[in-house]
Amino acid sequence: MKATEKNIILNHEEIVHKIRRIAYQIYESNVDEDEIILAGIDTNGYILAEKLKAALSKISNINPILCRVVIDKKNPLNPITTSLAVSEYANKSIVLIDDVLNSGTTLIYGVKHFLNAPLKQFKTAVLVNRNHKKYPVKADFKGISLSTSLHEHVDVVLTGKSFEAYLN
Repeated sequence: MKATEKNIILNHEEIVHKIRRIAYQIYESNVDEDEIILAGIDTNGYILAEKLKAALSKISNINPILCRVVIDKKNPLNPITTSLAVSEYANKSIVLIDDVLNSGTTLIYGVKHFLNAPLKQFKTAVLVNRNHKKYPVKADFKGISLSTSLHEHVDVVLTGKSFEAYLN
């Protein structure tokens, strides 16, 4: 495959279906909750969280609250910031969301950040789960799992009129 070619692994319709399915799984896991925090890792994780919020709002009475999580992916030990104060997510059910789970670095540091507060429940959701983890972190809710080589890269496009996930 040429460097400029891309191998589509999820097309627009498949991504919309995966989002709806993940929303149902989140609902089933939180059926007794009045509200839930959807904490999306900036940038694509937050966009996915927005789409999950819309899907969850259509299928349940749960009030999904969005939270933007900003992590320096190159230096994850740098301070992590969130759009919600600790008091706004303490003792609540949280789903930490990212588009792709690669090595697990971003997700594990995101989890670590939220563990500084008492939580009712903590789950993770990703659209694409890859099998190259260097940390013991897993996605509770996932759209698709892929076995890929370390040299391949998964890109997810969730903006515009047509969503896609592709391998390059």
